Amino acid sequence: MPSSQGIAFPALLDVAAAMILLPLAAYAIFEPPLRVFTGPAWAAWATAALIALPVTARRWWPRAALGLSGAGAVAATLFGVVGAGVIWAAYVPAALILHRVAVTEPRRRSLTALAIGLLTSAAAVAHLYATLGIEVRSGSAPGEPTLAWPVEAGAIWVVTGASWAAGALVRRRRAAAERLSRQAVADERLRLARELHDIVGHSMSLIAVKATVAGHIAETDPRQVLPALAVIEHTSRAALTDIRRLLGVLRDDTASPADLEPAPGPDRLPELAERTRAAGVPVELEVRGADELPEAVGLSVYRIVQEALTNVVRHAAPARCRVRVEADGRNVLVEVADDGRGRGGAEPRGGGGHGGHGGHGGHGLIGMRERVTLYGGTLSAGPVPEGGFRVSATLPYEPRERLS
Repeated sequence: MPSSQGIAFPALLDVAAAMILLPLAAYAIFEPPLRVFTGPAWAAWATAALIALPVTARRWWPRAALGLSGAGAVAATLFGVVGAGVIWAAYVPAALILHRVAVTEPRRRSLTALAIGLLTSAAAVAHLYATLGIEVRSGSAPGEPTLAWPVEAGAIWVVTGASWAAGALVRRRRAAAERLSRQAVADERLRLARELHDIVGHSMSLIAVKATVAGHIAETDPRQVLPALAVIEHTSRAALTDIRRLLGVLRDDTASPADLEPAPGPDRLPELAERTRAAGVPVELEVRGADELPEAVGLSVYRIVQEALTNVVRHAAPARCRVRVEADGRNVLVEVADDGRGRGGAEPRGGGGHGGHGGHGGHGLIGMRERVTLYGGTLSAGPVPEGGFRVSATLPYEPRERLS
């Protein structure tokens, strides 16, 4: 709900507009080029109030205000209360209210209101001229309007149509902004869903590997079971924390990216490497110049390394692995290579995009390509001649100090 202060100022503007339009409507009765009204002054001012004062209610009851003001203007025209020459002045309040109707009401409804206003005003003007028997004549004095009902009706149509068109334009722009906002929310939720996929895929891979190891050595080497269980416990707790955080945002329609913890980036790569070492893959990590990466690029770097290390754990453990991240202010290079000496060294890998993951049909390589393509970068992934597997990605970026 809008605040009382947010409503008060526009309402005051409407009151001020009504106070300006009230004498304008009275002018159409008292001082027209051809005066028709001969009744008492109080009746003229009452008619002017009926036409102008509904403007004060246009923000709360736009349709009712439009009906009251428009009906008053048409009635004043039909009964000759307003004079020929400036009849359009009596329709300015209704035109202003119609602007609000065009902003707040559906297009079909506002178009209906516009059509009714145009037709009834033209019919009322034509009736007045026919009743008075006014001949078409041009103004004799400078600035005096031409007395002809099509001219009067045309002036009303211009004022009314312009007001409706302005309101319709405002409504269209607001609708476009709302669609963009909904699309931004949908994009953010899709990003969170992908993050959830990466977290679950990486964590469950480590847990599955260590659980398998613990099952094989439970009887032959019980001392190694506790370290394996410790890795499973740490990995599962970290994954559950991240999953709760992401699902909390997905369930909360009012949450924004600012409500999230900082997204993982290159500064969290040592922690990722340590978890991979605990899973049985020795990792050599080298990170240079990655401090000034934009947050989104840093997240992509982290996820690419995470997915590549997950592949190593699944298919090549206990192969040795080398991770290199180098940023030079224009491009960041991400390279993850293993020597392929483990149990899965001969298996096809790469995340399922090309039949990888030993036939499990994952989407790791596809996810990597999507992240890299998003920034106009390049990705290569495949076996190397000396043995092993290598993933190499290059992402262009603008340093954060140049973006700020």
